[in-house]
Amino acid sequence: MTSVAQHADRSRLPNPALLIPEMAEVGAALFKATGNGSVPGTTISLVQLRAGQIVDSTYLTVLHTGNLRNAGESQERIAAVATWQDASCFTDAERAALALVEAVFTANPRGERVPDELYAHASAHYDDKALATLTLAIGQVAFFVPLALIGKPLPGRPPAEQWRQP
Repeated sequence: MTSVAQHADRSRLPNPALLIPEMAEVGAALFKATGNGSVPGTTISLVQLRAGQIVDSTYLTVLHTGNLRNAGESQERIAAVATWQDASCFTDAERAALALVEAVFTANPRGERVPDELYAHASAHYDDKALATLTLAIGQVAFFVPLALIGKPLPGRPPAEQWRQP
């Protein structure tokens, strides 16, 4: 067992894609599937940013903030994701998507995480394919949460510099 102390200038793990090359295929397949056009890419990025915030991952939050900036999103909308419930800059469909990701990633002590009312609200804005795509987009970010939290890649760095060398 290797013991690696966390340093601010390197990740805990080396690049997992180098350790498990098959992971790149999974990531590419998820990216392709969520990019099927049934849900705007901006909505997917908003959902994935909110997931990163909920799980307290600086890496995922910085990554998805950058994706939104690169897509031309305003700083106001990016900053408002953390408090989307009372922010006026989101569409009803975006609010439904943000409510879904929040429900999935937040424990509900009063019952199921995604109650019928929330599903009905989301389905009023998205058809079945779009709902399946949103579900997959939430799963896509969930796939990378353990790598972000355990491996601690360096946020804001180019991909080749995010992970320590093996």
